[in-house]
Amino acid sequence: MRLRLVMLGKTRRPELRAVIDDYVKRIRRYAPIDITELRETEAALKKFTFDQPSTIVLLDDSAKNLDSQSFAKWLGEHRDRSTRQIIFVCGGPDGFPEEIRRQAHQKLSLSPMTYSHELARAMLAEQLYRAFAILSGSAYPK
Repeated sequence: MRLRLVMLGKTRRPELRAVIDDYVKRIRRYAPIDITELRETEAALKKFTFDQPSTIVLLDDSAKNLDSQSFAKWLGEHRDRSTRQIIFVCGGPDGFPEEIRRQAHQKLSLSPMTYSHELARAMLAEQLYRAFAILSGSAYPK
């Protein structure tokens, strides 16, 4: 199973970029992962297409919340069903264009609280690593 993080806009804060890069490096022990940062222009968004077949998950603060154990179980089920690719789409400061919302198969909220788009990206990377650690029985999640 391949993971892809599609981020609208750039992660500009170097300390958050370092956190994301660290977790992406850790996740690579469990699964291939790529990050794509898209400019938030209409032309860039229209040119972007999601690889098929893929499960597209939109991070949305109004969506369903999962705790870490439930998220790990969900990720493990996709892995065990041989899901080819999961694409997590992280919005920019202005959220998502309607075109991208329509393409999503699922929506996921990281918390009932609202976070900056840059912080949410770091939190997603940490939760993905935590999920793989839970699935592998690692001591990290404790």
